[in-house]
Amino acid sequence: MFKLPEDSDPDQPAISAEPVACNVIISVADQSLRLVRGDSVEAEYPVSTSRFGLGSEPGSYKTPLGRFRVFEKFGDGAPLGAVFKERQQTGEVVGQGGDEDRILTRILWLEGCDPENANTRDRYIYLHGTNQENAIGMPASHGCIRLRAQDLVELYDRIPCGTPVEIVG
Repeated sequence: MFKLPEDSDPDQPAISAEPVACNVIISVADQSLRLVRGDSVEAEYPVSTSRFGLGSEPGSYKTPLGRFRVFEKFGDGAPLGAVFKERQQTGEVVGQGGDEDRILTRILWLEGCDPENANTRDRYIYLHGTNQENAIGMPASHGCIRLRAQDLVELYDRIPCGTPVEIVG
C-alpha cells in the first residue's frame, strides 16, 4: 500500500512511482475479455473460446479454466494479419476468411497457475488474432482465445508479461 510521506501536503494527490496492477478476466459465458486496472474495467473486448468446450486435457482442443499469467509475448510491431507458426512470423500477411484456422497479428502465451491447468503452456494456449473474426463472440476456436486484430494489438500494448489472467465459465 502507498503511504504519504510525513511532510507531504494532504490536499495534493499522492503520486506513486508504482503502476496500478492490472489483470485480465475472460468470461466464457459472455465470450468477453475485460482488462481490469484497480477497481475499474479499463477495456472490454469480445472473444472466441473453444468450440470443443472447457477443460485442460492434452489434445482436447478445449479452453482451460482458472488462473493463468501471460508467460511470453510475440509480435512486437507485426502488421495486422501477420501469420505466425510456432510463435514465429512467417512473413505472410493475410486477410479475413478461408478454411484454415490461423494464428495472426500477436500472441500472448498463457501459463497455468493452478494444479488443474498447469499444462496450459505445454498445450500452447494463446490469446491471438484470427482470420475468422466473423466468429468472434461465439465459441469457435481450438482451445485458444481469439480476438479481433485491432483489439489484440491494443491489449498487447497495454499489458506486460506476468499479467494475471483468469478464465471463468
